[in-house]
Amino acid sequence: MYTVLICDDDKAILDSLEIYLHLEGYEVIKAENGEEALKAAQENEIHCIILDIMMPGLDGLNATLKLRETKNIPIILLSAKSEDTDKITGLSFGADDYVTKPFNPLELMARVKSQIRRYVSLGSMEVRENVLTTGGLTLDPDSKEVTLDGEPVRLTATEYGILELLMRNMGRVLSTNQIYEAVWNEPAFSTEKTVTVHIRRIREKIEINPKEPKYLKVVWGIGYKIEKY
Repeated sequence: MYTVLICDDDKAILDSLEIYLHLEGYEVIKAENGEEALKAAQENEIHCIILDIMMPGLDGLNATLKLRETKNIPIILLSAKSEDTDKITGLSFGADDYVTKPFNPLELMARVKSQIRRYVSLGSMEVRENVLTTGGLTLDPDSKEVTLDGEPVRLTATEYGILELLMRNMGRVLSTNQIYEAVWNEPAFSTEKTVTVHIRRIREKIEINPKEPKYLKVVWGIGYKIEKY
């Protein structure tokens, strides 16, 4: 059974989410601030985190940064702010998804399910016999390890899913919609910014100079590809 950590300073939201998550068959751990969420994530096996941004003390964004130092657990941020810049900020801090309040609980459950499925399988593809390599970049589908020039690269489950998809299609340009539908496993709808933010985070981890990438290239107006060397 999978466990979801929910963190919000609004007790009504915590109780409501707990009911919906239990109905989906998940174990639930509740926290009311960022510090409690960090402690719970360290002491328990968590498969997904739903984290409110606006909280007293350690807010959701800074809690996400702290979690990303050691964990690649999927993080879904909740926020009353719906501007694109707010969403991009949340994703840039290391979140995997961003949901605005008020939200449809059934939609949120679907997102939780999608994130857990990807986290557990790490974007499972059909063929897993061979390690994928281009230049000094290596991805091992069996161990789920990525290395750059022999050094380990820490990726979130979403970032890994995108990179594996691109490396399995090395040299081929994939659109943002193709990437989103394959990795998120749901229909693409206004997804360009979401994919772009994750691409930028991957570049920061695998490129010596992210502004002049060697591996993860953009083909303007079309999409992205991993260069084959």
